[in-house]
Amino acid sequence: MDKNKATLELGSKPVGKLLMQYALPAIIAMTASSLYNMVDSIFIGQGVGALAISGLAVTFPFMNLSAAFGAGVGVGSSSYLSVKLGQRDYSTAQRILGNNITLNIIIGFIFSVVSLIFLDPILYFFGASDQTIPYAREYMIIILLGNIITHLYFGMNAVLRAASKPRQAMYTTIFTVVLNSILDPLFIYTFDMGIRGAAIATILSQTVALVWQIRLFSDKGELLHLKRGIYRLDNRIVKNILGIGISPFAMNATACLVAIFVNQRLLEYGGDLAVGAFGIANRVAFIFIMINFGVNQGMQPIAGYNYGAQNYDRLMRVLKLAMIAGTCVTTSGFIVAEFLPHLCVRLFTNDKVLTDLAVNGIRIMMAAMPIVGYQMIVTNFFQSIGKAKISIFLSLSRQLLFLVPLIGVMPLFFGVNGVWVAMPISDSFSAIFALVMMVRYMRVFKKR
Repeated sequence: MDKNKATLELGSKPVGKLLMQYALPAIIAMTASSLYNMVDSIFIGQGVGALAISGLAVTFPFMNLSAAFGAGVGVGSSSYLSVKLGQRDYSTAQRILGNNITLNIIIGFIFSVVSLIFLDPILYFFGASDQTIPYAREYMIIILLGNIITHLYFGMNAVLRAASKPRQAMYTTIFTVVLNSILDPLFIYTFDMGIRGAAIATILSQTVALVWQIRLFSDKGELLHLKRGIYRLDNRIVKNILGIGISPFAMNATACLVAIFVNQRLLEYGGDLAVGAFGIANRVAFIFIMINFGVNQGMQPIAGYNYGAQNYDRLMRVLKLAMIAGTCVTTSGFIVAEFLPHLCVRLFTNDKVLTDLAVNGIRIMMAAMPIVGYQMIVTNFFQSIGKAKISIFLSLSRQLLFLVPLIGVMPLFFGVNGVWVAMPISDSFSAIFALVMMVRYMRVFKKR
């Protein structure tokens, strides 16, 4: 019973305390994760140059695509795991852990091989120029060689959170950030490896963290632990993981396509430095998006467990609290973007042209941030309870239904600013869609 206590609390402990208990470590972890991504950009921008920032920005679609596959398995596994724990089906939960590892290894390997074979054509398609592709290529070769490690690292962290170990997941992320921050200047400056050094630091940090994660799951006294017989792929489990994970996969894959389109349009209307400005603006916005992901991750096991246990009052309570928290986070991002953009950009570069472009981009791109928070929460809520189709629709509405057409049309009239303005407009439309779906399904659950 002691081993299961933390899991059983998901259905009995006050929802507000539970959300704080699970979300706070996840928020700290996600904040650390965003800083993790920022560290590379800061050291590359300050130590290598403005064009290197643009080269790094070109790799963002690659990172989004890799994250799409990782999120599909990681989020699918953790959501399915939460439901099974709520149903006290511990045998299936054990096999979900093993299948998560196997799927990440297979997908990570295939992605790396295919990407390395066609690396240069892909990077040009993603928005690279002859000036920026050397930087992008150097960085991505190392990242792709370590892609299996990256997939396993994020996948294991997702399972840790679902298995009622949010603090361990947080500690893992923080450790990775700290180690990466130490290794970055060592490889970039001391060893004079430039942008390639940043990539090596990233993979080494994740490798060390993965070793610790494996150690945690090797404890046979834990409810979920590594053992023989759980790694063979189970068709039913794989189908459920991928069925739930299709939403975050679609969201990240679509983000990849959108980032490609944005890079191409910025390159066309503003040149290489405009692409670099988007890279900086994206990093700033990413901080608040990742904090909101932390709220999502805190909500996920609570929502999944109580949905599985049919505790609908607790389900609605955690949704409401998460929406309030998410809105507060993204509103803070809006305030920073509008009043402190120069301070943010100076972290990445001292180049005047790049600074001016990035400041303008941040202010416009993050103009609708106050309403982005609850839209993200609602999307993840449906994902947490296994309503993949709804989650997919909400995920894709912002990207495909609104953003892509707007990015295609608005630069024709407003030039490079048209690319930036398209983003808050699409955020506003997708928020309306989320509100409609939220109201509809809250009525359904209240009737139960």
